[in-house]
Amino acid sequence: MLSFSACANEASVSPVPKNIAQAIQLPKGFHAEVFADLSQYNQLNADSQPRIMAFDAAGHLYVSLTTQGKVVKFEKNLQNPTQAGQLKVVAEGLSAPHGLTFVGNKLVVANQDSIVALDKNGAKPPIVLVKDLPTGGHTYKSVKLGPDGYLYVNVGSTCNVCIERDPLRATMLRYTVEGKPAGALATLGRHASSPIYATGLRNSQGFTWHPATKAMFATNNGADNRTHVKNGAPDETVPPEHLNQIVAGHNYGWPHCWGNVNTDRVEAENQQSNPHRWGRLFEDPNFKGEVGFCENATPPAFVFESHSTPMGITFLHQSKFPKAYQQDAIVALHGSWNRQHPSGYKLVRVKFEGDKPVAVEDFATGWLKDNAAFGRPVDVQVGQDGALYVSDDRAGLIYRVTYQ
Repeated sequence: MLSFSACANEASVSPVPKNIAQAIQLPKGFHAEVFADLSQYNQLNADSQPRIMAFDAAGHLYVSLTTQGKVVKFEKNLQNPTQAGQLKVVAEGLSAPHGLTFVGNKLVVANQDSIVALDKNGAKPPIVLVKDLPTGGHTYKSVKLGPDGYLYVNVGSTCNVCIERDPLRATMLRYTVEGKPAGALATLGRHASSPIYATGLRNSQGFTWHPATKAMFATNNGADNRTHVKNGAPDETVPPEHLNQIVAGHNYGWPHCWGNVNTDRVEAENQQSNPHRWGRLFEDPNFKGEVGFCENATPPAFVFESHSTPMGITFLHQSKFPKAYQQDAIVALHGSWNRQHPSGYKLVRVKFEGDKPVAVEDFATGWLKDNAAFGRPVDVQVGQDGALYVSDDRAGLIYRVTYQ
């Protein structure tokens, strides 16, 4: 295998602007403001970095502070909904807590090595649902309760490109809400049940379900330092990042192939053999798989610019955005680390026709300017008030985006 060196580092850090509404550029009629500045809370470290968010049934906002080992709760502000209310540390001393989801009144948290359930007020010790998840590499885990009543958990790869020894790596896993494996394949007799739901996913930290069809969509971060030419120099324009439609038992190509952005989608939609895929996958000429691997893997539903690091994704059907937006999704592009010309550092709108993504366009920009960025958006969630909430782990802020 070739040994590649990185092209560049992530965009350098610029100061956080005093006027966020002016700095973040949005379509006409939209407005961004700071909902919470985590540096202003005495209970938190000055460099607390908000990652994944979840709202409870009452409208309180929960946020994971992964590097601090904490989960915090922002009370709903009844006097001023544009600003976060009182903050409470719900749990601390956790192991890189990342993903958050609610199962009834229990807050389920994805640690790097386990899935635990908390009393949403932190009054009781965590209950371990799943233990001994693989750690290291892409160690942060996400967890969400699917519309089928199962818990879905991503496990990233250990590496850029390699053959994993642990079958749980580079996968999407599924469990019952009690923590029992419930993967794509049913097992009988003495064979232990497997939690593996889908494979070939290098790092899918953001996922959600289409509100009408319940089709599952997941963002995925492609391999770094690749080239489309045998023994060629690293090319920062490949591979594209993926938006995958996750189907039980499917493989999505990593580590041997990636989405081919030049494939004719119309031709592929006429392929009746597999209605869940479009296009073809491009085989990495420097890390080939077995014969037929890429032909049998599932290409992405859509692609984003290379190395832009798509993370959080949410549909807008419960937002108070214009009707034209409500069938679409917003994706947070966390931003590149290995491009001479940085990509990402913004929010994009993924336009849907039915449950098929058909176009991507910028929605919120301004974090990145002249190869320097003051923030890196991570997660996106629609609140009970119909506003879009955005976490930023570089600026230490949570934004609220509304339409007027």
